[in-house]
Amino acid sequence: MVDKEKVKEAIKLLLEGIGEETTREGLRETPERIARMCEEIYGGMSDDANIHLSKTFQVENNEMVIEKDITFYSMCEHHLMPFYGKASMAYIPDGRVVGLSKLARTVEVFAKRPQIQEKLTAQIADALMYHLMPKGAIVLIEAEHLCMTMRGIKKPGSKTITIVARGEFETNLELKNEFLQLVK
Repeated sequence: MVDKEKVKEAIKLLLEGIGEETTREGLRETPERIARMCEEIYGGMSDDANIHLSKTFQVENNEMVIEKDITFYSMCEHHLMPFYGKASMAYIPDGRVVGLSKLARTVEVFAKRPQIQEKLTAQIADALMYHLMPKGAIVLIEAEHLCMTMRGIKKPGSKTITIVARGEFETNLELKNEFLQLVK
């Protein structure tokens, strides 16, 4: 849960710290706007993937299920700057599947926290393994980080790709390659 009063005070101090006049017209309501924004972009802090992955359905077919190109936005925990991109994932059911929208919701839960991409990728894969108990799961995330674009090295357009494989995707290179071919 976001403490809006603390956020508003922090933003006011930040604005003062960079030399801004917090009472000028364009900035008067900025602390309140940022506090409301934080409720939205950090909404995953109090959300739980259990809610989304707990309802499963019996299936006879245990072939690979892929959900690709799930757009997400997150905040780098190192610089509190956005990174955004697409997540693709697959799992091999062991008799049970989850609704497809629940996979996208799982990405949202973990992306709406101060985060690093490497951890985000692993959290999604681990949640799939824990809640769905599939034979295997794999997650690929491709993202652009504004901390690389706007500051520091200043390399717009550069992308970071992370892949986490669990279960059969770790041990079966052919299966892993099939996933990679299908999501590219």
